[in-house]
Amino acid sequence: MIKLLLDKGANVNAQGGIYGNELQAASWRGHEAVVRLLLDKGANVNAQGGIYGNELQAASWRGHEAVVRLLLDKGADFNAKSGHYGNALQAASSRGQKVVVKLLLYEGADANVHGIQ
Repeated sequence: MIKLLLDKGANVNAQGGIYGNELQAASWRGHEAVVRLLLDKGANVNAQGGIYGNELQAASWRGHEAVVRLLLDKGADFNAKSGHYGNALQAASSRGQKVVVKLLLYEGADANVHGIQ
């Protein structure tokens, strides 16, 4: 369905709703294939909006390691500050997502960065 909509000209970076955009919604749900498709179609990996702030925070909060890796490989900013949790490391930490926390730290996330005040 998503491929059909994109093929018919749907805006891959359209903003709105609780998740902010389609990439954030797919990241939150852990739909790796959809995330890859949206990125391949030009979705902004660092788009801000929605309750989770950005795609990386949404995937980190849910503990979707494969999606987190994909987003990081595509240039997601792990220290970006926005959303309810402030940044991806805080989002993952708040839910006890140890594997994602370790991954973010390994990739260079700042353990001392402060989120939204």
